[in-house]
Amino acid sequence: MKLLVTGGAGFIGSNFIHYWLKSHPEDEIVNFDKLTYAGSLDNLRDVAQSKNYRFVQGDIADPKAVYGVMKGSEAVVNFAAETHVDRSIMEPAAFIRTNVVGTQTLLDAAVKLKVRRFHHISTDEVFGQLPIESKDKFNEQTKYHPRSPYAASKAASDHLVNAAYATYGLAATITNCSNNYGPRMFPEKFFPLAITNVLEGKKIPVYTPGNQVRDWLHVEDHCRAIDAVLAKGKSGETYCVGGEGEELSNIEIAKKICALMGVGEDQIELVKDRPGHDARYAVDSAKIKKELGWKPRINFEDGLRRMAEWYRANQDWWKLLKERSREYFAKQYQKR
Repeated sequence: MKLLVTGGAGFIGSNFIHYWLKSHPEDEIVNFDKLTYAGSLDNLRDVAQSKNYRFVQGDIADPKAVYGVMKGSEAVVNFAAETHVDRSIMEPAAFIRTNVVGTQTLLDAAVKLKVRRFHHISTDEVFGQLPIESKDKFNEQTKYHPRSPYAASKAASDHLVNAAYATYGLAATITNCSNNYGPRMFPEKFFPLAITNVLEGKKIPVYTPGNQVRDWLHVEDHCRAIDAVLAKGKSGETYCVGGEGEELSNIEIAKKICALMGVGEDQIELVKDRPGHDARYAVDSAKIKKELGWKPRINFEDGLRRMAEWYRANQDWWKLLKERSREYFAKQYQKR
């Protein structure tokens, strides 16, 4: 099978390409990526010379480029997106262009080319937030209620995918996943920022008051879930994919990273909270477990340890990326 993977130079996309080439060595992957600040071909240097892998630089909002690169593909897996909530607050228009216009451009080409399967990667953030004290979880029937420009743009893209299925008969599926963590995660995000700051002898910034709760999914388990959906998922269906582990607050995560890396909790620094910060996310994976037989395999403690080891071993990779984002860090993480 020939797959077009959009956004394959980013965090989840690059992990998916590594996973797929290892799990399905007979398949061919074309990676189509714009190489924005969050995309790096260094994420794929291990597979760059593979005969079954090819990279094409381009923008998913460019119809001509999209049509050309998609031609001949049997399946499309769309990771391409602007994803950082903090940046969406600063510059929402960029999120609309990529996440909404870009997704529609991909769908237009997929319909014209009669692609056999279009799979769209989305997020639990489209559902809004849950009360910290509740036991409720998001599922496939949860009403959409996005609360950030990022979440709103992803919600719009989900609706466009569902519309392409209903209107044009495109064989499309969606996964709405928990927050991912793991290797190759861009160092602006909370986990790698905390780990790399410790390695640099810097404070770990935690948004005040630090009680926001998340359900964390290891990126390798996410890749396995996508594989299951591509193999056995039904067209027109959405599947929620959660970490299914212990729900942890941001301050608890920071403390775990301090303990793992042998530093005191005085390394943690509370900073000014961001606007509209969602209180809690939690995902019910019952449907994908029952219908497709998927379940997460990597427990949080082991996944976090492996992630810290990866960043310790790949300092040249993240130091360059952090240097490029120095002004952003200074602006974003202000003391209370």
